[in-house]
Amino acid sequence: MKVAVIGAGAMGSLFGGLLAEAGAEVWLIDIWEAHVDAVNRDGLIIEREGQTRIVRLQATTDPETVKKSELVIVFVKSTHTGDAALVAKRIAGRKGLVLTLQNGMGNADRIAREVDPLNVIAGTTSYGATMLGPGKIRHAGVGPTTIGMWHDKEAGKAEKVAAFFSKAGIETDVADDVRRIVWGKLLINVGINAITALTGIKNGQLLDLEATRELSRAAVEEAAAVAAAQNIDVREDVAAHVLEVARATGGNRSSMGQDVDNRRLTEIAAINGVVVKEAERLGMPAPINRTLTALVQTLQAHY
Repeated sequence: MKVAVIGAGAMGSLFGGLLAEAGAEVWLIDIWEAHVDAVNRDGLIIEREGQTRIVRLQATTDPETVKKSELVIVFVKSTHTGDAALVAKRIAGRKGLVLTLQNGMGNADRIAREVDPLNVIAGTTSYGATMLGPGKIRHAGVGPTTIGMWHDKEAGKAEKVAAFFSKAGIETDVADDVRRIVWGKLLINVGINAITALTGIKNGQLLDLEATRELSRAAVEEAAAVAAAQNIDVREDVAAHVLEVARATGGNRSSMGQDVDNRRLTEIAAINGVVVKEAERLGMPAPINRTLTALVQTLQAHY
């Protein structure tokens, strides 16, 4: 299968590398010239548990050089989804599938405005990766990947991608109701990302103080109520589950935290901001998520 990955950050590079190792023809597309040049010159260097290996694949800063692909994976930050959707439309053509494994909510809908909605797949992954420098990433962890069709009720296309991923060692399941899965991941991000970004702490430090735990719990429960109002089924112990995720990823700095550390625009609008937007639409209050959103927006506006 020919694969194009739009957004060759840590996660995009990791998935592209794993699929290339399994024999797929993979193109990485990114605007970071130093990274693209390093991959083309030296290969993609993947570090895991103190060991390194080199994967050969193709990379480019010019999507016009990438011909039609059977699968396009979107891994850009949510702030760039609109531009990525236009690129995906050209590369996927009429029959190619487009998969988003991005953080936040709204990415699949944005892609479906440009790509045939029946070819749009959404999902979440618990894989972890860190960018170490141009051409080099750390494979930080593995976990479940779940995908599903965003509009099409027939799961055949998603099952094909899941089988392809699983064959490459990325164990992937197909969900009948992928919106519930995406909301589940969103709630984890709601309870961790903004707080860690604002305070400079790592995920596990959320558990150090009762006040911090309560803030996380309040943000998650508020968001879960918004999900429930839309008949999205979320787990009853979701707030406690988020804290367990924070504990399990204790040494990690959240993606939003890394964005703030590097003075990049964050995905706050697609995470806590989505909760606020949906709450407004439903006539519900969301003061905790509104405050977190406003604080992160203020912080990034004054880098």
